Amino acid sequence: MKLKNILYAFTGMAIASALAGCEGEKDLIIIEGNLPIKTSTLYMVGDATPNGWSIDAPTALEASEEDPLVFTWEGNLNAGEMKLCLTTGSWDAPFIRPMNSGDEIGKEEISGAEFQMHAGDPDEKWKVTEAGVYHLSFDLRNWTMSSLYLKGQDAPEIEPIETDVLYIVGDATPAGWNIDAPFALEKKSTYIFEYEGPLTAGEFKACISTGDWGVNFIRPLSADCKIDKSGVEDNNFVFIANPDNKWRVADAGVYRLTFDLENYIITAEFKEEISSDNSPIESATLYMIGDATPGGWSMDDATAFTVSTDNKYIFSWEGELVEGNMKACLEPDGTFSCPFIRPLTANCEISSKGVASPDFVYTTNPDDQWRVTEAGTYRITFDLENRTISVKSIADGDDEKAPLETTSLYLIGDATPGGWSMDNLTALTVDPNDKYVFTWEGKLKVGEMKACIQPDGTFSCPFLRPSADGCIIGESGVASSDLIYTTDPDNKWKVEKEGQYKLTFNLKKWTIEANYLD
Repeated sequence: MKLKNILYAFTGMAIASALAGCEGEKDLIIIEGNLPIKTSTLYMVGDATPNGWSIDAPTALEASEEDPLVFTWEGNLNAGEMKLCLTTGSWDAPFIRPMNSGDEIGKEEISGAEFQMHAGDPDEKWKVTEAGVYHLSFDLRNWTMSSLYLKGQDAPEIEPIETDVLYIVGDATPAGWNIDAPFALEKKSTYIFEYEGPLTAGEFKACISTGDWGVNFIRPLSADCKIDKSGVEDNNFVFIANPDNKWRVADAGVYRLTFDLENYIITAEFKEEISSDNSPIESATLYMIGDATPGGWSMDDATAFTVSTDNKYIFSWEGELVEGNMKACLEPDGTFSCPFIRPLTANCEISSKGVASPDFVYTTNPDDQWRVTEAGTYRITFDLENRTISVKSIADGDDEKAPLETTSLYLIGDATPGGWSMDNLTALTVDPNDKYVFTWEGKLKVGEMKACIQPDGTFSCPFLRPSADGCIIGESGVASSDLIYTTDPDNKWKVEKEGQYKLTFNLKKWTIEANYLD
């Protein structure tokens, strides 16, 4: 090493030593306030935003050229809630939030309002009170936001929707929330589709394809658009993925719905009240008839069901069905003038996914029938007390399922003590003599429920469910003991009477029992 370099090295060491000695004599410097949030991306998520509550595809803001830590966005906001995140795909990450939950964004200009950022609870969100076009600005250097209302919402573009099919889906419809088998409307002309049948109190929206919640849906312009005996609150609709607006049926009844896919207009006409006769149907026999059944349309060859030894109202049958139609009768009279057990609406589908709607009626007309769309081996169960049907497809070799292995089982739903909170699940107790049997005893409220093995907090885990949505639990027990373990369709048990119950899950037999104790 050269002499000059050696001298430089010693000099540097001496200076560093002197600085270290002085450092201990200095006071600690405390930086007050928030440090800048350094990020190259910023997103907003919520039903007020264009992409709704999709954490995988939230709405992106744009960094300004003057300051890369100031992000802006200009466009339509819906009335609803929103918060912001730095990355996509996780609800566990920190979110940018208002200082107080429910801080409003509306027509009044906001300038330099402080915000906070944290993960977890409390889950503060901004509340957009007025739908419209806004200019938003978030300063991540100074932790402030600004909002300017520019005008009312831009009118959505209307391009005629070209489709051969249209479905309605929701708890107000005969198919419930089964996106794999929503209820099909009748095509009247190129753009006009019609439904006439029962709607219960609840919600629905419409779609042109099945099996996917991520597509565009036909929706009202605003959430909870009311349909009642006087018609629909607002006739206009949109065809978008988000926000997840739905029509809300306030008065149950028989309606005629008409969708105009060219002009984006819906009409709703109340026809009559839904029949309230839900008394048990008394019979020692049950038969089915139709070209989908082994005996065809011959009254002399009607296919007989077997009554349960434990419950006189439960009738079951197992065998081959072909594509076609079917209905059921208590005692064939050879004239076809007797009352029949029928679906609530015509052409209610039976397929490998089950039955589109579990409810049925007992009437002479209209001549509504179930429509079998897939030939195969099926197990059909009628509950004449609760007026429900369950259908299970049995593939070759699939009748005996392997036991479900787990050391824990939980209930969730508004019928259970913990409601729909993943953090407050109701645990069942495993039988010390049989690891596949889990029991729980306590109070159930009127509502819905399902069960899970390993809750993940996101509701994306598989659940134990009834084989048909809306399976009744009440004073007489459970309408059908069969259960499935799947992520979808989102079938749930429906508790129709509040009271003390004992529930027993057998994960080897894939069954549930419900005993009403009051």
